Amino acid sequence: MTQQEWGQLRKRLLKTVGQNNYTTWIEPLKFRELTDGIVTFDVPTNFMGNYVSQNFSDLILHELKSEYDDVRRLSFAVAANAQARPTALDAPTPAATAPAAQTSTSALAAAALDKRFTFDSFVVGKPNELAHAAARRVAEGGPVTFNPLFLYGGVGLGKTHLMHAIAWELRARQPGMNVLYLSAEQFMYRFVQALRDRKMMDFKELFRSVDVLMVDDVQFIAGKDSTQEEFFHTFNALVDQNKQIIISADRAPGEIKDLEERVKSRLQCGLIVDLHPTDYELRLGILQSKVEQQQLVYPDLKVEDGVLEFLALRISNNVRVLEGALTRLFAFASLVGRKIDLDLTQDCLADVLRASERKITVEEIQRKVSEHYNIRLSDMIGPKRLRSYARPRQVAMYLCKHLTSRSLPEIGRRFGGRDHTTVMHGVKRIDELRQQDGQIAEDLELLRRALEA
Repeated sequence: MTQQEWGQLRKRLLKTVGQNNYTTWIEPLKFRELTDGIVTFDVPTNFMGNYVSQNFSDLILHELKSEYDDVRRLSFAVAANAQARPTALDAPTPAATAPAAQTSTSALAAAALDKRFTFDSFVVGKPNELAHAAARRVAEGGPVTFNPLFLYGGVGLGKTHLMHAIAWELRARQPGMNVLYLSAEQFMYRFVQALRDRKMMDFKELFRSVDVLMVDDVQFIAGKDSTQEEFFHTFNALVDQNKQIIISADRAPGEIKDLEERVKSRLQCGLIVDLHPTDYELRLGILQSKVEQQQLVYPDLKVEDGVLEFLALRISNNVRVLEGALTRLFAFASLVGRKIDLDLTQDCLADVLRASERKITVEEIQRKVSEHYNIRLSDMIGPKRLRSYARPRQVAMYLCKHLTSRSLPEIGRRFGGRDHTTVMHGVKRIDELRQQDGQIAEDLELLRRALEA
């Protein structure tokens, strides 16, 4: 068989496999020889040879046997002039000039990782306890127990930190492991670039030859049909090879709008872990940890009593904002030569504190509390003194006192025109019960989270 005869056979294959498959997988095959019933083709990469062998060999063999009776099987060999090299998809790094045997994906991953985001610097609390444990398990690098690991939660709750920590731990435990971390936006950009430059083979080989693939903020591929299709095929190829996938998003897979159902289904087949909004204790722990880091830079600065507690209470919705506020506070104190006390904190962070204020209303609190205790709002704010109404009423007063700027007389007026001393008594009573009754403490925490979310 000659190269020209192979060209005629390829045209017949085009009608069967379609233009896209033909261009990507069949056209690059170069006939080398037919010896002892074995037809050998030159291919640009091992990955391509393996893929064609698994997906198109039966079809090609059928066409060949229709012309050549002695053909028994196919063989694929990387062309002698094909060089294993870092692809044009890789970000420019020193590794781009490394020997051919060195993979480019690990260099890419190292360039993308933040050295601050390790397990040692991650503060664990109840809201992120499960996510931390799952990330630790994956980072051990043992047999895959859940695939993918899907981490989701709001901005600044630690998803990216955990993903970087997993990558650092895997690289430390198994330096030869091919770990690729990137954002969904980078995945989409590389996919579009590969299409434009006609380097889809390089793209596929890069992403399907990794040991661990980590994609951050996957919600950004929603609505991008072609990118979702390639992500879906990449996902399947890696799972079939028992390779680990770790994904993060700002919401659960089923809640991501414009994400294809088949992609949602794949993402839901592993372990899905929610990172909850941080509680007061966790935020305080994070601040204490960050103070230690800041004091390495500003050894002469000390934080006065009450400052960290104030920040943990006032900045509750975003850990990044909380950390940024502390960084600014240390820098400002150093520049102006003042101690870090409450006065400096309020002066320095006035804009951050204003932006972080959640404008919770008395009406909103009353509605949430009545829903939580399954009673009618009119009964809770009405004159009835039954315990089943009185206790929720006191809980609502307590939350109004701590989560709004309303005065006691104003709160009393919103609760059926009650006197401010009644509100004061209710707040004091709940404060006492909070220390003694675990159920009351849990109710308060749940309600506070719901209101601040």
